[in-house]
Amino acid sequence: MPGWSAQDIPDQSGRTAVVTGANSGIGYATARELARRGAEVVLACRSAARGHAAAIRLRAEVPAAEVEFAPLDLADLGSVGEFAQGFARRRPALDLLVNNAGVMALPYGRTADGFETQFGVNHLGHFALTGLLLPQLLAAAPGARIVTVSSGFHALGDVDHDDLGSEREYRRWIAYGRSKTANLLFTHELARRLGAAGSTVVAASAHPGYAATNLHAGAARQEGRRRPAVRLLELGNALVAQSAAAGALPVLYAATAPGVRPDAFYGPRLGWRGAPVRSWRAKWTLNDTSARRLWTTSEKLTGVAYAPLTP
Repeated sequence: MPGWSAQDIPDQSGRTAVVTGANSGIGYATARELARRGAEVVLACRSAARGHAAAIRLRAEVPAAEVEFAPLDLADLGSVGEFAQGFARRRPALDLLVNNAGVMALPYGRTADGFETQFGVNHLGHFALTGLLLPQLLAAAPGARIVTVSSGFHALGDVDHDDLGSEREYRRWIAYGRSKTANLLFTHELARRLGAAGSTVVAASAHPGYAATNLHAGAARQEGRRRPAVRLLELGNALVAQSAAAGALPVLYAATAPGVRPDAFYGPRLGWRGAPVRSWRAKWTLNDTSARRLWTTSEKLTGVAYAPLTP
């Protein structure tokens, strides 16, 4: 693992990958390197214009790439269902699902289905997508993987099972951190259920550290008139942040490196930058009871049940 880079990605020929939020940042860098190694990549993006543009850009950078755009709005469970149905009609198997898309530190808002936006997009959208694509992932085993992108900001707080939608109090950064904790709890329980079912599909997670992406830029814009916070984020991007390509390495490691174990969590060596290594995670992200409770609630909220997996 020391010094691991994109050059170390194994050959991905014959494999199909879905990357959410692949039109820019970590998602685009992940999709590009997978395509460079021979994978057929589906860019699952909310904006058709940005998704098509990303596919054109990727083909220009990797002329031999097999890549296509498919619309996916994680803030709308109807869109998630349509994406999964469309994928199943075209392909019987899926080798790699990268749950990358996300929103950060937004003002309070709701998804199309009435969920608080950060929890709805970052966790529930990906929970539903993974469950709906599970038959294709199981069909591709052995070797199939599910990688969910969390964040070091998960350390801001554990999920509040009695207030998942932040109805009592909404603090945008705490809500973001809790949604990233939800990503890790989801992976923890998914890995357990896959193992209990005897499946060889590996569920792991990763975080990019501090990478200069549109996610941070969007968070800065949401600060509105709070100019000191904006300037601090801009200064951090300029002086501390690594590139999106570097930030994608922990995700790519979790997605492709040999020997990745279920429920492993990878991040940059220094926490915010550097080559991928096993990452520290808060103890609450390994709480079995909390993970099962979140899973049960998520099935009820989304209407998506992981029928092939035992409780």
